[in-house]
Amino acid sequence: MRALLLLLFSLGVVMAAPAADTVTGRVIKVLPFLLDQQGRNATSPSLFDRDAYQAFLREHGTNVSAVRFDVLWQATKASEENLKIAVELRGQGTNGAPRLSTLETNVAPSRFRHWAALPLAGPDYQNFGQVIAWRVTLWNGAQLLGEQKSFLW
Repeated sequence: MRALLLLLFSLGVVMAAPAADTVTGRVIKVLPFLLDQQGRNATSPSLFDRDAYQAFLREHGTNVSAVRFDVLWQATKASEENLKIAVELRGQGTNGAPRLSTLETNVAPSRFRHWAALPLAGPDYQNFGQVIAWRVTLWNGAQLLGEQKSFLW
């Protein structure tokens, strides 16, 4: 009986393992940050201070110069020229009209996790208005490897 269970377990492990050439990837974490006029998301290295400063920037929109999406991602066995991260944004302009924007960056695959920063700054940020919802995707060419999205997406 024990031998049969071991055999079934080992077959399950072998069958569940991905193929050696399969591209795998995922979006682990997305942190949207408002940036002040100096390009800072916090005034000190403390996480508590960062969260308090982000609340201050949300309340005082005139102090905000950009929004930056910090994305923690991981991908293996992908070709460098095809791997990219895209941030799709839905927002509301100054006149109440809906806005859509996409930020993209190419990234290099690795076995380890990496951070990528995708900013919406300058005139693009001023014309876009307030960010309402976002979706972050990791692509290998036309193949979707992973995504995370905000509650309102």
